[in-house]
Amino acid sequence: MTSLLLCLLFASAPEQNGAAYDQALSASSRLMQAWLKHADPRTLLLPDRPKDPKRLYTPHNSGADLYPYLILTARLTDPQLYHGRMMEMLRNEIRHTNVLNGVPGNLELATGKLGPPSLFGAGEYAKDGLITVTEYLGRTPWTDRMIDMVAAAMLQAPVDSRYGKLPASDSELNGDYLQVLPRLYLLTADERFLAWGRRIADAYTEEVLPGNYGLPSMNWDFTKHTGDTKLKLRDHGNEMIVGLVTQYALEHQLGSPRAAKMRPVLQTMLDRVLASANADGLLYNTIDTATLKPLDERLSDNWGYVYGAVHTFYQITGEAKYRDSVVRVLTGLPKYRNWCWEPSSNAKDPKLGSFDGYADSIESAIYLVNREPVPEALDWIDSEMQVMLAMQRPDGHVEDWYGEGNFNRTALLWALMKSQGLRATPWTPGLKLGAVREGQTLRFSLNRAARIEFDFARHRRIHNWQKNYVRLNEFPEWFTLDENTLYELKSASGNSQIRLGSELIEGLNLPAGDYTLSRQ
Repeated sequence: MTSLLLCLLFASAPEQNGAAYDQALSASSRLMQAWLKHADPRTLLLPDRPKDPKRLYTPHNSGADLYPYLILTARLTDPQLYHGRMMEMLRNEIRHTNVLNGVPGNLELATGKLGPPSLFGAGEYAKDGLITVTEYLGRTPWTDRMIDMVAAAMLQAPVDSRYGKLPASDSELNGDYLQVLPRLYLLTADERFLAWGRRIADAYTEEVLPGNYGLPSMNWDFTKHTGDTKLKLRDHGNEMIVGLVTQYALEHQLGSPRAAKMRPVLQTMLDRVLASANADGLLYNTIDTATLKPLDERLSDNWGYVYGAVHTFYQITGEAKYRDSVVRVLTGLPKYRNWCWEPSSNAKDPKLGSFDGYADSIESAIYLVNREPVPEALDWIDSEMQVMLAMQRPDGHVEDWYGEGNFNRTALLWALMKSQGLRATPWTPGLKLGAVREGQTLRFSLNRAARIEFDFARHRRIHNWQKNYVRLNEFPEWFTLDENTLYELKSASGNSQIRLGSELIEGLNLPAGDYTLSRQ
């Protein structure tokens, strides 16, 4: 990354970024407190929709899209709530929703009625929620829940194929598991996760993609070996693209001959996806896999999920055209200010659509600017965040459904971008922590005394990736410290102290002020 790009990336003053940090955490805290008022008094679990008389809790909705982001909100804003209420919710989620060997089912909170085991629920809960908690916080009880739940689900995989049992016949659920399995293998070294990931990847690279014009099929009959020639490039469809590239990254890291075998198949897949994009590189919701023509001409708010896979492919292969495609789509984002990504009757402003479209599209951009700091995209993120944050009502809610967890997810991603990964504990409303990076030096500003925790190379230290690939549902690393390197921390008043990176990562109590951190 060039020094010019770094200057462009972090051109705002630390104080300005500190105001954004406080704004994002305040909004997230209000939404969390609003949702906790709807908790079931017996289980503490949250219904998918607070106004639903059945008060249904589902692992694929409330579990996957709401609860995990309240966990992370509590960790950043209220450690007592994180260690208390959030942990009790996990105990009760396991106690009240487990159906078969750790696979959860839907629970009617009003009656206590528990549905059958849901492999879809387990897959979504793992991919959209528990993996995110683990990506940011490392190994926690939520990680252990995910490990055993995914293993139990894979042991119950019901769909026969020539490659072995698969979780489903659709690319969404198979893709959910394929995004999680390689990460669990690196995290645990459990060979079962590697074997299961390879099983799904083989089924798609050797049968589905060659039989479906080089692209995943929304649904595939593994008995008749035919599909529907449709592909969603938004969520509930693009999961297999991301999952296949994640498995490819693992095979490449392992030095497996499978990587060379997968490369041309995945290259064809990505080339065809990119060929289906509009003039600015944005993707349509659904395309015909034979002709690449859009079947749904609305633009996907999840474009960055696919482009994250494209960038990972670039990191592995070094082929510049894939990086160029990422830079191109980021550069064109200013054309899409105030864009209606998701039309919705529940939207505060029908012209803007649902907040969820903003949350996912901004999330998409944040993943990518972390690797490619395109100035136009950075400016677009800030402007669109203000649009999304303005959708929050005075009561803390946005649209009264489980997807409000995505509001918090994106707000937290933005807050940590503005603090360069620093976090203040305890945070209270009005606490502003902002940072800018200047080459290998970090300048940051803190308006109240707090304990400041610095970030580190989580992709390597926790998740065992050799490269920091774009990973869906990650929390990107910004300014990271090496545990065994000495750093000088200077205050504006002239005080100086030398600390190991490991000490700063653990946290340091600091008074209000302006600081500079640099390597020794």
